[in-house]
Amino acid sequence: MTIRTILVDDEPLAIQGLELRLAAFDDVEIIDKCQNGREAIRSIKTHKPDLVFLDIQMPGFDGFSVVQGLMEVEPPLFVFVTAYGDHALKAFEADALDYLMKPVDESRLADTIERVRQRMSEKRGVEDADKLREVLADVAPDAAADIADGAGGGGEPAANRFERLINIKDRGQIFRVDVDTIERIDAAGDYMCIYTGDNTLILRETMKDLEKRLDPRRFQRIHRSTIVNLDLVKQVKPHTNGECFLVLNSGASVKVSRSYRDVVARFVH
Repeated sequence: MTIRTILVDDEPLAIQGLELRLAAFDDVEIIDKCQNGREAIRSIKTHKPDLVFLDIQMPGFDGFSVVQGLMEVEPPLFVFVTAYGDHALKAFEADALDYLMKPVDESRLADTIERVRQRMSEKRGVEDADKLREVLADVAPDAAADIADGAGGGGEPAANRFERLINIKDRGQIFRVDVDTIERIDAAGDYMCIYTGDNTLILRETMKDLEKRLDPRRFQRIHRSTIVNLDLVKQVKPHTNGECFLVLNSGASVKVSRSYRDVVARFVH
């Protein structure tokens, strides 16, 4: 899988430095370099890249204006690159995949490229499944229905489809949360309370959308408004009314409603 990439920065040395760092990744192909926002919009519409590294501070059209100028087309993945840390919140509000500070740190860049790979793999997996369903709907409608129900291949979902890191904007800061540390998630309308071993963060996202980003072999809904990390369950406590409680590593106890008890039993023994 090749990551077709465009670099956008009004400073030639910044583009050169990023290009040198990206040379370490064999699957990254730089297909164009732009020095201002208008060039970037034309190039993105023409080349339809997978990924764009986009400087925020540029004369005329800045990085945010570039994103706004692409609203009528399917946008690529954006990684904002800037020397100004106070743009971080606005970058994520613009739906950026990531945000890098100049000069770009090599280890942070490696993390970013890994996130790009995960996102592209997930997207292509969905696209391939959609194409297969379309074909099967014509030639084998019963098989298409099985795939739609998740029973077609009889296998487990690929782990690389799901997020390993989640960016959470909370209290004016950006927290990069390793999903392995998430113990449980509680829903409150369109907000999620994310509980890790030592922190509680608020994420503006629906339960349905967040579930799609997490591996269901590990993160299981046990109540209409609660998801738990099954790897961090240390005890199951039955209850007399047909419900049960899960005791987590932190000592927290969460109730499993009767309608979800059979699902959890497949994972926790």
